[in-house]
Amino acid sequence: SKRETKMRKLDSTKVRPVKSEQLLHIEDHDFALRPGFGGSPIPVGIDVQVESIDSISEVDMDFTMTLYLRHYWKDERLSFRSNKNKSMTFDGRLIKKIWVPDVFFVHSKRSFIHDTTVENIMLRVYPDGNVLFSLRITVSAMCFMDFSRFPLDTQNCSLELESYAYNEDDLMLYWKHGNKSLSTDEHISLSQFFIEEFSASSGLAFYSSTGWYNRLFINFALRRHIFFFLLQSYFPAMLMVMLSWVSFWIDRRAVPARVSLGITTVLTMSTIMTGVSASMPQVSYIKAVDVYLWTSFLFVFLSVIEYAAVNYLTTIEERKQLKKRGKASGMYSIDAVQAMAFDGCFHDTDVDMDLTGFSDRCEETPAHAASISNVDTTRIKRKRSLKGNVGRIILQNNHVIDTYSRIIFPSVYIVFNFFYWGLYI
Repeated sequence: SKRETKMRKLDSTKVRPVKSEQLLHIEDHDFALRPGFGGSPIPVGIDVQVESIDSISEVDMDFTMTLYLRHYWKDERLSFRSNKNKSMTFDGRLIKKIWVPDVFFVHSKRSFIHDTTVENIMLRVYPDGNVLFSLRITVSAMCFMDFSRFPLDTQNCSLELESYAYNEDDLMLYWKHGNKSLSTDEHISLSQFFIEEFSASSGLAFYSSTGWYNRLFINFALRRHIFFFLLQSYFPAMLMVMLSWVSFWIDRRAVPARVSLGITTVLTMSTIMTGVSASMPQVSYIKAVDVYLWTSFLFVFLSVIEYAAVNYLTTIEERKQLKKRGKASGMYSIDAVQAMAFDGCFHDTDVDMDLTGFSDRCEETPAHAASISNVDTTRIKRKRSLKGNVGRIILQNNHVIDTYSRIIFPSVYIVFNFFYWGLYI
């Protein structure tokens, strides 16, 4: 009937659709050539929206960024008639059949177009032939970093865009909206850096074999968080230096205590320095953190050398005193601390000792016990009275070098910290 025939005509699903290739006249043109081939260079506008900065690697000296890259140009071969003047939008399947700019990332190491769930490519064609070509890309590119002020440094990195095949005679690459062509996500953040600024710039690049090319730059400045390194490197180094000063208040004859403390602080400083170096590239210049750690290591090392000098001068002084107080019979009257240094036993008064048999005086064998029983009894009494005389012994046996070190070492270290932080901050 007439009514059924009319309903079939109104049913759009029964109408055979027109192919996009036929509507855009793709088969009627050679899209291997750029638009306006042989004439003036085709202008291609660029704008970028940075979605995220995924990582910054100091060891590899690179960064990884995810962005939306959009191209704008006009290709009259793609113009079509439209009663409503509406654009047509396509996915990545049409890209292989038309001409698109061959923009690439200079100094890039790795890059890819996201393909979940399909390739993140969008092509929008307007009736007058204007084209919008958009990609979602993740790219890893080089960043030439300077670590001379690390970790108090600010790094300036840039992502550079350029046409690979078309020089400035064929393609003019420019920022579509000037400085506003670069936009960023408000929630971009990094664990180790503050992102200070993003900016767009342009320039020219010359290649001896192919000529001049337009180049666009995405510049951004990164300032490093210092608090992490204060906790992991600077504060431990300060504590180790101050711990090494405890040695100056320990009795100069307590050799095991002072030597053990010195060696422990030296080894701990070495561990801190090794940990910092392991996470950094092997550069040939000195970094700011190296200056601080090596200076701290020098203070710790000098505290060990200081005790070596104290011990050596103490030994010379004792020898001179023994010679002055020596007797013709070979017996020497020495003070309690000197006796402790020789025989390992504690004494609270002066004592006469025979140096020829000194090594056997502290613990005699049963065969000699009868001949020197009186001396052993005296020593036992002296050991019991040790607790009341420890403070006096320590105060009487501070070397002059220890006295000066207690003032000089902290003062010089404070001055060093003042100049260091004033210079690098």
